[in-house]
Amino acid sequence: MGGPSSVKVKGYNTNTDAPIFLMSPTIHSPESVTEVRTNIYVTSFGPVSDTDMEYTIDVFFRQSWRDERLKFDGPMQVLPLNNLLASKIWTPDTFFHNGKKSVAHNMTTPNKLLRLVDNGTLLYTMRLTIHAECPMHLEDFPMDAHACPLKFGSYAYTNNEVIYLWTQGDERSVSVAEDGSRLNQYDLLGHVIGKETISSSTGVTTVLTMTTLSISARNSLPKVAYATAMDWFMAVCYAFVFSALIEFATVNYFTKRSWAWDGKKEGMEIREPFQANMARIKDMRRESATLSKKANNTFNIVGTTYAINVAKDQGLTTISKSAAGASAKHSSYLHRMDDPYTEAKKSYNRVSKVDKISRIIFPVLFFIFNLGYWATYVNRKPAIMKANNLN
Repeated sequence: MGGPSSVKVKGYNTNTDAPIFLMSPTIHSPESVTEVRTNIYVTSFGPVSDTDMEYTIDVFFRQSWRDERLKFDGPMQVLPLNNLLASKIWTPDTFFHNGKKSVAHNMTTPNKLLRLVDNGTLLYTMRLTIHAECPMHLEDFPMDAHACPLKFGSYAYTNNEVIYLWTQGDERSVSVAEDGSRLNQYDLLGHVIGKETISSSTGVTTVLTMTTLSISARNSLPKVAYATAMDWFMAVCYAFVFSALIEFATVNYFTKRSWAWDGKKEGMEIREPFQANMARIKDMRRESATLSKKANNTFNIVGTTYAINVAKDQGLTTISKSAAGASAKHSSYLHRMDDPYTEAKKSYNRVSKVDKISRIIFPVLFFIFNLGYWATYVNRKPAIMKANNLN
């Protein structure tokens, strides 16, 4: 078996040249510029904090450059190196201009990769989690669109010494990992409310819900002096819900008040004639009973009908007929008096005209508002994206 293969770096002496390799590759040729080619593989993006105006991104950051001093001859064209050797050679001093905090992952070992090609080209890859700032203009929130940049460059070298280029062009050098999405699952719970309390309870609950949403949404945003698109939408929705609640309370109050007044009024109109008629019928019964004793005749009184068994006295016959006629009149009159009472009772359940009009006005106004709102902010999105790209 042969011994291990050896690789020798041209013109490099471990004893005398080690400090020199920590310097820029252009130290021996000041007129040349070191090109650092980069590409980024995004494994995750987010969360985005509207309050702090920053975002988090997890990436594999790859850098490639050429150092003529590291050319080598050997059986291998690409030489894998231990990441600890990165501290022994020159590497780009890349930093993120808009980064607030960057973390290099070290579990279970430092997540770094170092490769050396025989022509002196190096590939240096590391896994980073970057917290970077993202300036936001929230006038159109939540319909706004933002382009959060990630700016990086050399910390100590100028553009005459080190420049950064994309490995595969602007569009293909940044790739994003494909990931599936998971939909949230919800259960619809039944909730039964009495018929008379549906409108009021729903209205109050909706007002409280809108208030809670407005406060929580505002707390999740930074303190800004202007109203966002979400603020306008929530304010209009709150106004509609509150107006509907006021309309319900007003109509309910006046409807019940009119019910009480109509019921009392019609009750008096029905009760007084009824009591008078009952008194008259009682008097007729007493008179009929007296006459029957005097004439020794028998009267069958069933309800309000008077039947004559023996008719000897014409006066009695006349009286009994008039009593029967009066009874029939009273019966028909009482029957007629039942109708207005029923109608008065039915009138309690009539729907107010204001309620009927509100059923049309409220949806129409809300529909018109949505047309204007979405047409305004959806059409603004392309213009905002174009402005962000220019910046």
